[in-house]
Amino acid sequence: MRKKVIAGNWKMNLNLHQSQKLVSEIINGLGKDNKVEVILCPPFTSLNEVNILLKGTPVKLGAQNMYYEESGAFTAEISADMLKSVGCEYVILGNSERRVILKKSDELTNKK
Repeated sequence: MRKKVIAGNWKMNLNLHQSQKLVSEIINGLGKDNKVEVILCPPFTSLNEVNILLKGTPVKLGAQNMYYEESGAFTAEISADMLKSVGCEYVILGNSERRVILKKSDELTNKK
């Protein structure tokens, strides 16, 4: 049977210090026999630090968004390679809030 997944999308919450505190609390609260895969998706500003704190733990790192281009003049976007470079193994795509509030289309989500 596949392992269940619990992913925490922090959305636009928690600064760097608060992120560090939450990661420590999550790691300390995990049991030894995790029957679920845990993925944390903090804001971009905390990705690198959270990655450092997750080293040696079973918890995985994810991002909240990604752009489909590898590089270029795409202000405020982030590429898959950039996310991988800070330890991300997962990314949330097609989030309902981005689709509704920011009018992100199925076509754009599929490109990502």
